[in-house]
Amino acid sequence: MKSVAGVFVTRADAERAIQKLRSMGLADDKVSLLIPGPAEKEANPAPSVKTDATEQPGMGTAMGGVVGAAAGMAGGFGAGALASAFIPGVGPVVALGLWGAALLGLAGAGAGAAAGAALENATTSGLPEDELFVYEDALRRGRSVVIALCDDDATAASARELFEAAGAETVDAARDQWWVGLRSAEKEHYAKLGKDFDVEEKFYRRGFEAALHAKNRCKEYDQVASEMANHIEELHRHHPGAAVEEAYRRGYERGREYYESLCNKTKR
Repeated sequence: MKSVAGVFVTRADAERAIQKLRSMGLADDKVSLLIPGPAEKEANPAPSVKTDATEQPGMGTAMGGVVGAAAGMAGGFGAGALASAFIPGVGPVVALGLWGAALLGLAGAGAGAAAGAALENATTSGLPEDELFVYEDALRRGRSVVIALCDDDATAASARELFEAAGAETVDAARDQWWVGLRSAEKEHYAKLGKDFDVEEKFYRRGFEAALHAKNRCKEYDQVASEMANHIEELHRHHPGAAVEEAYRRGYERGREYYESLCNKTKR
């Protein structure tokens, strides 16, 4: 299973791309849409979604409005296809499609799925977990994300072409844009340690991004060091003799601090 994602400026553009995916034969259960919640309260908000003890006061009402805004779109995705969560640093997010619901389950703070069975029934095999932080940043910027899960390379190539023709930004481009927004501050931080950021940036960035992987979030580096060993070994193979490990570890630590700062902003 191969995932192909496109980042769209508007939800309308994303919806049109979904219709084209369907016309090329991609089944509804292989397509998901992630959309940010509205900036303002809906004029006719839906009833509150039940919250749990980890959620902030009033979050249920906020999510009710978001779910109400998206419920009209859910029909084409089948039963149990609508889910919602509050993403640290992003706010309320709605997923249409089982795979999108599963992603929210990985990312959400106190995820409250309007159709809880979606997270239980959707397998996570093939989920683009390593791209999750890119989707979150796109949603933070008010973008919508369409994810297509393709059975083979030919279908994946067709989906990429479709997204490009529809004006979508690629995940790689969105990832680079995200890093550009952080790079100056990270370079300044690393320089204060007496390190050469321009030389070691690639290792530092790999560590930073590793800290944002769904499975690693909020974990100390020592807790994941054995899992990171493969990343470091790969970097050593491609860059023999380079000071990989320290740059990677410091990048991971900064990535962890970055994610925690997003969580703290959300709490405030």
